[in-house]
Amino acid sequence: MAWNEPGKDDKDPWKNKGGNNQGPPDLDDLLKDLGNKFGGVFGGKSSGGGGKSFSSVGIGLALVVAVLVYAFSGFYTIKEAEKGIVLRFGQFAGTVEPGLRWKWTFIDRIIPVDVQTTRDLPASGFMLTQDENVVRVEMQIQYRVVEPRDYVFSVTNADDSLSQSLDSALRYVVGHSRMDDVLTSGREQVRQAVWSELESIIERYSLGIIIVDVNFKDARPPEEVKDSFDDAIAAQEDEIRFIREAEAYAKGIEPRARGRVKRMEQEALAYKEQTVLDAQGAVARFEKILPEYQAAPEVTRQRLYIGTMEKVYSNTSKVMVDVDGGNNMMYLPLDKIIQQHSTQQRSVTIPNSTLNNTNTNPPSSPAISGRSDRFNSGRD
Repeated sequence: MAWNEPGKDDKDPWKNKGGNNQGPPDLDDLLKDLGNKFGGVFGGKSSGGGGKSFSSVGIGLALVVAVLVYAFSGFYTIKEAEKGIVLRFGQFAGTVEPGLRWKWTFIDRIIPVDVQTTRDLPASGFMLTQDENVVRVEMQIQYRVVEPRDYVFSVTNADDSLSQSLDSALRYVVGHSRMDDVLTSGREQVRQAVWSELESIIERYSLGIIIVDVNFKDARPPEEVKDSFDDAIAAQEDEIRFIREAEAYAKGIEPRARGRVKRMEQEALAYKEQTVLDAQGAVARFEKILPEYQAAPEVTRQRLYIGTMEKVYSNTSKVMVDVDGGNNMMYLPLDKIIQQHSTQQRSVTIPNSTLNNTNTNPPSSPAISGRSDRFNSGRD
C-alpha cells in the first residue's frame, strides 16, 4: 500500500512532529541537526555557532581526503618491456618510458604497449599457383612493435591488418610461382619474396611494426595427389644427391690427374736434359778419341772393337766358342751352369778336354745337343 494513499497521512515520511505537513526537510537544517548531535565530538557546542564550526571543519577534512585520494589515484606503473601512450582529454600527448609515473586522474589516460616482445602470426590456406595447381602453404612471421602511436592509432586493429596483409602477400607470391618451386627448390625464394611484399604493403599503412623473420613452415599438395608428388620430390632429391656425388668425384680425380700430368712433364724435362747431356758427353768423348785415331788408326780401331765386345759380352750369359778355328761352334750356357752351381752348393769344373771335344754338350740343353751333333756330322 502506498504511503501517500488517501486517509493514511500518519505514514507520511516527511511529516514532522508538530503535525504540520511542510514537505521534505531543508538540507541546511539537516546539516545543522547533524552538527548539533556531533558537535561535542569536535569540541563545539550543540548551539547554532557550534553547527557552523562543524560544517567548516567537516568540509575542510573532506577536501583534504579528496585531494589525497586524487593524488594517490594518479600513480601508475609502466613495465620494463612497455611504453605508455598518454591521452589528455582523448588527444595524444606523448609517450612515457617504463617506471613509476603519475597522471591527472579523469584527465589523462594511459595505454601501455609492449615494444620488446616478439610476436608470432601464422598464415595458411589452399592457394593456386602460376601453373594452375593447388597447393597448401603454411607460413609464420615474427614481428615487433617499434612505434606505439602508429600501432594504436594508424588503423583500427594493427594485428588484424597485419594478418590480412600477410595473407595477401602470400597469395600474391604463390600465385606468381610454379608448384615445383613452392614444394622443392624455390622455397627460399618464396620466403624472401613474401617478406619483401609484406613489408611493402604495411609500409603504406604505417602500422608501427617491424618484421623480424618469416618462416616457411610447410608446403604440400592436396591429399589426392600427395603420393605422386612425394615420388617426384624423392626423385629430385636423388638427382641432387647424384650431382653432388659426381662433383665430389670430379674434385677428387682432377687433382690426381693434374699431379700425373705434372709428373710426366717433369720426367719429360728430365729425359730431355739427360739426352742432351749424353749427347754432349758423346761429342766430347769423340773429340778426345779423334786425335788418337788420327795418330794410330789401327790401334784405336782395335781398342774400340775390344771395348764394344766387352760391353756386349758383359750383358749376356751365353758364350759361343769357335773350336779349332773351324766352322763348328760350341755353346756354353753359363746361366744354367751358374744356377746349378748355386743350387748344389758346390764348384763345377769344366776340363780342357771338354772344350776340345765337339761331341760333348751340356746335358741340360737338348737343343744345343742336337746342334752339336749336326756340327759333328758336318765335320766328319
